[in-house]
Amino acid sequence: MNPEVFIHPTSVVDSPCAIGAGTKIWHFCHLMTGCDIGENCTLGQNVFVASGVMIGSGVKIQNNVSLYAGVILEEDVFVGPSAVFTNVTTPRAFIDRKQQFETTLVKKGASIGANATIVCGVTIGEYAMIGAGAVITSDVPDCTLIVGNPARSLGRVCRCGARLDDTVHCTVCGQRITL
Repeated sequence: MNPEVFIHPTSVVDSPCAIGAGTKIWHFCHLMTGCDIGENCTLGQNVFVASGVMIGSGVKIQNNVSLYAGVILEEDVFVGPSAVFTNVTTPRAFIDRKQQFETTLVKKGASIGANATIVCGVTIGEYAMIGAGAVITSDVPDCTLIVGNPARSLGRVCRCGARLDDTVHCTVCGQRITL
């Protein structure tokens, strides 16, 4: 284990798994064998990371989030408290569907709000913003603000998170957005 990593003593880290320098793993987390966590990440209290999950550098995962097999978080992703990820479209307790796990990709810089549900097999685009409680059942384009159940687009957001009007020039940070 990397000595530059903080792991709270109540957490369980199964070996081997890769954890990058500067990462902090807080109370009651469980990281399973074969997960891959980048540098300078923060995993809040009670986060579960399954085997094969890949987490890029700079990711922040808030309390009570479970990342199941098939979930990939690219760098600088934010996952709010109690967000939910699934990995099988039609789960049954009495049928083994491990061969049917679907990949869920959350691209660079995306943010997922508290209590949002991300149904497996979707891609959330770069710098997209998913509102609290939203239920995502299909792909989300880059820099798009999605809210509600059923989820719907409220327009575009800048990399800084500010809502964009009909232009591609952010009035908050001044950045020009290429969509």
